[in-house]
Amino acid sequence: MLILLPPSETKRPRGDGAPWDASRLALSELTPIRESVIDALVRLSEDPDAATKVLKLGPKQRGEIEVNRTLRTSPTMPAIDRYTGVLFDALDAASLDGSARQWLDEHVMIHSAPFGPVGALDLIPSYRLGAGIRLPGLTSQRSLWAGSVGAALDRHARGFVLDLRSEAYVALGAAPVERSAYVRVLTRDPNGETRALNHFNKNAKGRLTRALAESGAALSDAAQFVEWASDAGLETHRVDDVVTLIVPHAENLLTAAPKDR
Repeated sequence: MLILLPPSETKRPRGDGAPWDASRLALSELTPIRESVIDALVRLSEDPDAATKVLKLGPKQRGEIEVNRTLRTSPTMPAIDRYTGVLFDALDAASLDGSARQWLDEHVMIHSAPFGPVGALDLIPSYRLGAGIRLPGLTSQRSLWAGSVGAALDRHARGFVLDLRSEAYVALGAAPVERSAYVRVLTRDPNGETRALNHFNKNAKGRLTRALAESGAALSDAAQFVEWASDAGLETHRVDDVVTLIVPHAENLLTAAPKDR
């Protein structure tokens, strides 16, 4: 199975890995697009005023321009450790044991704006670029990425794909429809009503990914995911290729999960 995660705007700085090498990332057929995006991002960063406008940066975020300018020479770290924020703090990959991190390496990809989907342990530098930003000299990110990413995922995704991405990143490359499930997260309030989550949507997805990694899950389709979730004490509802995960009101998701059988 493959889990697709969205990235986070916030990231850990620096790193101790060698500078970015496009040839070492998953889905190597995306290398030409990656190179063109990085070239455009570095070139934009040579003009701080233009970069501030295009990247929609506030006064306190102008340091991100230098991060982008030195993107090709700055140190790297595994993608799963690079990102911070609600989802990745809940996942807390650094605290997982070796076998769980190996599971992440084999089963998780993070869909970034400058690199497309990358493996959980692929080495990437820090950067600043969101899914909705159009870089000077390039077409829209959707036009640039969607067809190539969709084809790459279709070729390389082994079996079932669990899509936890936001809609902005789904638009940059769809998972194979016939063997994927898109996860929505809702909460049930004390009156029994369900509603969409904000902060806890990301928290739930991070905890879900952690639980899957700790259990060593090997799921082959959406039905098996629903069964796994039920064994983990989770409420889910499936309609075709969409699985809705219901999180109890004001509660954390998944204090424990069953080992894969």
